[in-house]
Amino acid sequence: MNINTIDIDDPNYPMQLREIPDPPQKLYYTGDISKLNTVDCVSVVGSRHATKYGQDIALRIGESYASHGIAIVSGMAQGIDSLAHRGALKANGLTVAVLGTGIDVLFPKSAYDLRKEIYDTGIIISEYPPGTPGAKWTFPLRNRIISGLSKATIIVEAGIKSGSLITAEHANNQNRYVFAVPGNIDRESSLGCNKLIGEKAMPLVYIDDAMHLLGMNTMDDVESSIVDQLGSTEKDIYRELCMNGELTYDQLRDLTNMEMKQLIAVVSVMEMKGIVTTFYGRVMKNWL
Repeated sequence: MNINTIDIDDPNYPMQLREIPDPPQKLYYTGDISKLNTVDCVSVVGSRHATKYGQDIALRIGESYASHGIAIVSGMAQGIDSLAHRGALKANGLTVAVLGTGIDVLFPKSAYDLRKEIYDTGIIISEYPPGTPGAKWTFPLRNRIISGLSKATIIVEAGIKSGSLITAEHANNQNRYVFAVPGNIDRESSLGCNKLIGEKAMPLVYIDDAMHLLGMNTMDDVESSIVDQLGSTEKDIYRELCMNGELTYDQLRDLTNMEMKQLIAVVSVMEMKGIVTTFYGRVMKNWL
């Protein structure tokens, strides 16, 4: 493994990271670290014991943002972190793994294949010299680098004592945007995110909300071509969701003048196509 070093006064040192209150004076890395001064980065972190919902959201965020040229930063941990990395890799985009160990130390063991993929096409970063094992203090400390590299941090799932909340706190102290994915109030893995939304974080209502805040328009040619292929009733539903945001079935029925049975059938087809998502009797468009 070819491991390089870079000092804080090097012009290729990540500019975003240099701005935080306590930047690492030296970084160990693999890949082309200079790319971090040419792209926007968004960090995506969350629970190691993610639910199926959280896994799907993390994968979709990673894929969507990376497909629009945004680098996905995370910690290569099991669960949300790994899925965010994999989403970016799926889109052939750039992903950055920030480790709480030396780069040559494999942790967790299950990350062997993922680390190899990131080593081949992305960037791996650590402030710890090769051979440094992980400790209780190294992982929380590295979280400031995850948020420091990023213009926005997204917490996908987090319990009330999750280490992801430390990343959110770093991002807040670094004057970076903080988003949290709302979750079921009865689910422990959502308590941290819901608490963040109540205190300091913006809710990630749509997958690409953070992208919009960074000034990127995601209604591109890909989405336009998909919309062009929708049937007339599908376009009516899609138009109302674009204009009004998340709607109940009753609201959609009134706006489209469709019979409820037909509406449910058409929405079901649109959901299978990935155009919309339904959640507890509500319908919302997906940012494609």
